[in-house]
Amino acid sequence: MTEILERIFIVEGDITFQKVSAIVNAANQTLLGGGGVDGAIHRASGPELLIECRKLGGCETGKAKITKGYRLPAMWVIHTVGPIWHGGARGEAEQLASCYRESLEIASSKKFSSIAFPAISTGVYGYPKEEAAKIAVTTIKDFFIKNNYPEKVIFVCFSRSDAEIYRNAL
Repeated sequence: MTEILERIFIVEGDITFQKVSAIVNAANQTLLGGGGVDGAIHRASGPELLIECRKLGGCETGKAKITKGYRLPAMWVIHTVGPIWHGGARGEAEQLASCYRESLEIASSKKFSSIAFPAISTGVYGYPKEEAAKIAVTTIKDFFIKNNYPEKVIFVCFSRSDAEIYRNAL
């Protein structure tokens, strides 16, 4: 377990500044940009991202798709659509875990050394932050047991309080 924990990092900051192989975009189903992390990634990457995203035909909740990073420090963006929180009885936990798993599977298949995740679904989608962090950490730990790539995962938290939630979950 120690080896796994040495592969997981928590930072406070802006995901669009992360110098990693890929950043994960907490996207909506259209993949055409929006608010929060999604809007910030689209703005920072430039108009080429939107052009490429239009060709992808959207994305289902719990799934993930990859594009180039364009003007971002990250070479790639993995777009995943998190669940909207409806109280937890509509499969939200499995859908959220699937977002992390699918993103990690893409990163692993491309042998990415590093990937940065935002707190998927905890903004406007309303997922309780503590529960979301536990799902994220557990899913990543489970993935690391069987996979060597990505070599490291970074949780990029927008605030100190969010970073503390992830530290507690870890």
